[in-house]
Amino acid sequence: MSAPQGFHGSYPADDVTFLLRLTEMEATPVEEKERLIQSGQRHYSKMISTESAPSVEHQALYQQALADGLHRLASEVQQLAMALQQRRPARPIVLVSFVRAGVPLGVLLVRALRELGVDSVHYGISIIRDKGIDQAALDWIEQRHAFADIVWVDGWVGKGAIHTQLQASLGERYPAQEIPFAVLADPTGKAWLSASGDDWLIPFGILGATVSGLVSRSILTRDGGWHACVSYQHLTAHDVSQAFADEVDSYRRALPALPVLEWLPAQRQALQTASHTTIQRLVDTYQISNINRLKPGIAEATRAVMRRVPEHIMVQRLDDPNIRLLRHLAESRGIPLQAVGDGLAPYRAITIIKKTT
Repeated sequence: MSAPQGFHGSYPADDVTFLLRLTEMEATPVEEKERLIQSGQRHYSKMISTESAPSVEHQALYQQALADGLHRLASEVQQLAMALQQRRPARPIVLVSFVRAGVPLGVLLVRALRELGVDSVHYGISIIRDKGIDQAALDWIEQRHAFADIVWVDGWVGKGAIHTQLQASLGERYPAQEIPFAVLADPTGKAWLSASGDDWLIPFGILGATVSGLVSRSILTRDGGWHACVSYQHLTAHDVSQAFADEVDSYRRALPALPVLEWLPAQRQALQTASHTTIQRLVDTYQISNINRLKPGIAEATRAVMRRVPEHIMVQRLDDPNIRLLRHLAESRGIPLQAVGDGLAPYRAITIIKKTT
């Protein structure tokens, strides 16, 4: 049997290779999926719900977020690429992003790195909370590249579940160093490299498949092969994956020289303390026994409203322009939204998933 070769979704082949198997799976209604997850009957990675096209209002809010955040996003991608080159001088950089949230950032980074003269390639693979990284996909990468050249990429850190899983899966392979895990935004201070510790309206964080190559969230497999995904071809007419990458990339290439990115230990420690304190206070206040019901950060809070069954949403301020989409979704779906002030920091928004069992 020949080795699997991956696919590219709706991206050009040079942007990313998804190391996932395309499959078909019967959709599970969101409410039923939530009940099965919380009752422990089925893991979230063994079910998938139908992803609907974003509404006209949702698409307009995405376009507004992109317009508002274009300069920051392009600048921070360039600074991340420069920092990676600085931390890995005169070496290839193998970007391995986590499907789906890491993929748009990985696409932007691989373009920026190549422009800096770095030999770089980008793969999208699966990592699943409580189940681990896709070892078969990692083996495939290691047959072609040095493990030491890998940089793991995700879009952002919410409360750190994927970072924790990465440590559980690969910590033994990095006994004397921090795992090279890079993100765009990390309010928890846990990532090896982040453009900032801010919880801000990342444009690609408020869409799903239509900004991630038309791929679904990854699906766990147990046959020793790659994890799987569904290709959402029914969303082709709404796909902005290439357009998003091209617009940010074009803006980035026109930027003047930027300062060196700083991601300092003292900054990280302050974020770790603040995020842990906020999460723990919410756990205690709302008597949350399963911390996975908490979805902190604008991107996580938004995606939870789109894919899960929310109980309510907390934000720092109702007039924060960063929460425009969250407000729209909350209002259109009748989800309570509460302003709680600076006590939510370092997060601007947190969604609490409804308890079903």
